[in-house]
Amino acid sequence: MLKIVAYAAVAIAVVVAGILVYAATRPDTFRVQRTVSIKAPPDRIFALIDDLHGWAAWSPYEKKDPAMRRAFSGESRGKGAVYEWDGNNNVGKGRMEVVKSTPPSRIAIKLDFIKPFEGHNTAEFTLEPKGDNTIVTWAMYGPSAFMMKVMGIFMSMDTMIGKDFEAGLASLKALAEK
Repeated sequence: MLKIVAYAAVAIAVVVAGILVYAATRPDTFRVQRTVSIKAPPDRIFALIDDLHGWAAWSPYEKKDPAMRRAFSGESRGKGAVYEWDGNNNVGKGRMEVVKSTPPSRIAIKLDFIKPFEGHNTAEFTLEPKGDNTIVTWAMYGPSAFMMKVMGIFMSMDTMIGKDFEAGLASLKALAEK
């Protein structure tokens, strides 16, 4: 009986070590992005993204916790605008600050997650006119900490975040095309 337990413990240790070694070989950065075509001019869409106060109308994260505490500071829109949130386990706690605002084509946001996991990433929106439409890309990228690499073995960050980006872009499209 003792031999079986010892073999089981060794087998478990080998599997765990294998997972950790494999995780260490994963990329040091990640990128998730989704794109949508919106039948509206870039300046109309840009205004909906550049003003963080207006995100409640289209951001999928706002719907995940209607009781979330929100605070705005800095500029009212564009570079220097800050949005902080503290909510349930679906949204966590964090802060975002617009660090680059180039009307009507690009917005870059410094995105700091505090809970449930600490993370420091960049969110970026690019808007490219194409005839009567605007191609909008929402991307998030940054470093992959070791724990994120381990988690990435069992769940896809692209799938998790990508679904939210798709929902947000669909809401943004509906709002901009009104």
